[in-house]
Amino acid sequence: MSVQRHLRLAESLPQRLITFFEKYPPPSVYALSAPTAETSTTTPSESNAAPNVAEPAKSEFHLPRNVPPEAQANLPYPNPFLPRKNHTTGRWYGPVFGLRQQADLVKLAQKHDVVDLLPWSIKKPGVKEQRRIDKGLQVKGTGEGQKVKGKLWERTLKGRLEIRRKAMLEMPALIQEWKQKGHGRGWKKYPSGKAK
Repeated sequence: MSVQRHLRLAESLPQRLITFFEKYPPPSVYALSAPTAETSTTTPSESNAAPNVAEPAKSEFHLPRNVPPEAQANLPYPNPFLPRKNHTTGRWYGPVFGLRQQADLVKLAQKHDVVDLLPWSIKKPGVKEQRRIDKGLQVKGTGEGQKVKGKLWERTLKGRLEIRRKAMLEMPALIQEWKQKGHGRGWKKYPSGKAK
């Protein structure tokens, strides 16, 4: 029953996801489809002639330091969403899929409810929020005792609001004076007598 459901699900997936899962099968599917030692029918001479290219040596590749260990958990291949270092050559290899492609694959997988089958990626839902919880808000000036510089209008806003507040409190007296002086007749532009 579950096999038929998985087949129907696979038929409903878009070609891009099918191609991805063919190249990078999920660990649960890979464990079912990988040949075991008892079911293998190849002779020792055939197995020496054609080495298994799909499964590289795990000890040969290492992940960056800031990646959690679950990023490579139970994968028989290097995670295609992460860079890795080959320690025999000392060279770093970039991820097979860039961040934009990762985001597109995750969105497509979310749409078809198969996002859990994808390998670990920084673009998977919940990863960004978890990193924010673990590391906190890393913005300069937001720590304890620190102050954000801000733009000029932000720094002077408090003073301008205070000037406006005082002007609004003095407004009834100003209106009364305006009415007493004839609605502008005899109203001096500069009450202190100084012309600018």
